[in-house]
Amino acid sequence: MNTEYKDARAKFEAGVAKSLQKNKERKENFTTGGGLPLGRLYGPDDTESVDYMKDIGFPGEYPFTRGVQPTMYRGRFWTMRQYAGFASAEESNERYRYLLSQGTTGLSVAFDLPTQIGYDSDDPMAQGECGKVGVAIDSLQDMEILFDQIPLDKVSTSMTINAPASVLLAMYICVGEKQGVPMDVLSGTIQNDILKEYIARGTYIFPPKPSMRLITDIFAFCSENVPKWNTISISGYHIREAGSTAAQEVAFTLADGIAYVEAAARKGLDPNVFGERLSFFFNAHNDFLEEVAKFRAARRMWARIMKDRFSVTNPKAQMLRFHTQTGGSTLTAQQPENNIVRVTMQALAAVLGGTQSLHTNSMDEALALPSEKSVGIALKTQQIIAYESGVTNTVDPLAGSYVVESLTNEIEKKAFEYIGQIDDMGGMLTAIEKGYVQKHIQDAAYDYQRSVEAKEAIVVGVNKFQVREDNGEMNLLTVDASVGERQIAKLHKLKESRDNLAVKNALDDIRRAAADDSTNLMPLIINAVRSYATEGEICGVLRNVFGEYTENIVL
Repeated sequence: MNTEYKDARAKFEAGVAKSLQKNKERKENFTTGGGLPLGRLYGPDDTESVDYMKDIGFPGEYPFTRGVQPTMYRGRFWTMRQYAGFASAEESNERYRYLLSQGTTGLSVAFDLPTQIGYDSDDPMAQGECGKVGVAIDSLQDMEILFDQIPLDKVSTSMTINAPASVLLAMYICVGEKQGVPMDVLSGTIQNDILKEYIARGTYIFPPKPSMRLITDIFAFCSENVPKWNTISISGYHIREAGSTAAQEVAFTLADGIAYVEAAARKGLDPNVFGERLSFFFNAHNDFLEEVAKFRAARRMWARIMKDRFSVTNPKAQMLRFHTQTGGSTLTAQQPENNIVRVTMQALAAVLGGTQSLHTNSMDEALALPSEKSVGIALKTQQIIAYESGVTNTVDPLAGSYVVESLTNEIEKKAFEYIGQIDDMGGMLTAIEKGYVQKHIQDAAYDYQRSVEAKEAIVVGVNKFQVREDNGEMNLLTVDASVGERQIAKLHKLKESRDNLAVKNALDDIRRAAADDSTNLMPLIINAVRSYATEGEICGVLRNVFGEYTENIVL
């Protein structure tokens, strides 16, 4: 650092100190939303330790801090993938075709709660939940309706499904067959991340060991047969929604990723091969600069983990490619129009952070499933950023920012500290069993809520700037109770018309194979789906063999 700068900086700081005697700052200490301390001013001395080639580099090159493609959005924009699904397959199909007509470039399927935990709509456990938080899918018949008139060779589809991911992927493959689209042409993603279900979300079915087997079976099957498919979306989104900080989101997500790579390697799979199909899913929250830095840090960390820890030499397998969704937990029922502004800032942070795919939440999601109007505004938000803001015309425009580079380093340092502690415990599965991860998330969530209640953190319209309002004019989307009745009637009709002997034989094949670790279950699940066995029937067989997971409560 040259003497001229040091002298000028010292003179500036002296002047600030004198000014503060008369004009105090708004608060004594400034931090990011995740609690990292923020200096008043950042300059060259704050990035003295940064080695450009080692720590930043060029876009499309290791360590990928600046992005996974050399030209990023100058080549093509991120996939604008709106998460949608409600009520029946017919109604969700109508929404998908509307979104595609409005410029969505990828679909993202929201499933209802019974589907997420492997129950058919006529199961007593599904009562009152059919079609409420997503679309009800019981069989291949529903999946055929869901993608009616949607060519699977031209659309990339993401499915937020975890414990029964193998079954829903099998259904998608079979729909492709019926459309004449071979499985090696299909592109998309299944979330398939069971570890974060144990940590933060709760839609698990089976214990960890058989759950990991299902995941690695999918890795192996898709490597050979569905090469364009992202076989897992390792998800920090729900970890953040549960209350984690930005650094914790990165740390626990990448620790999950390490566990999946280790499990696949133990099965004899090559991380240089399956590593290309790993994808990630992050949250975009309100603290703009911290979020941009978070994405850059995560990308650099994963490249180093794959290279140094797993000896991966394939650059494509070192890349952290990720989907982003704006922060659902940041949306407020009060003054819901404010959510449009929040989502815009969050989406811009994701774009400046280099996301490959983006979902923007709708303004009314704190009150109900999004209406057609609100989801249209959310999609237009992405399009305005892409086409009008100018930020997509150069690669990684915030690179070199003293504060962004400093925060990138700080998040990386903090996240690696968490990963080190998890390694010392014996890995992520052990850390989850001991409640280490859950406790850190709970503590962070408590700290944030306390700060809101103390008005240390301001949420506009909630703890400051409140107004009297009436949301009755918003025309919120509601799911009629008759959806469940219609779905059950359709399911019963299917069971009467299908070849039930073929279904029984297919389910028996799965039962025998599930008891034998040496058999890949995916071909057998596809065969069962093809005969119109239901998701509940297939998951029921696996429940009988694998058992069910019971949560370890951590206080």
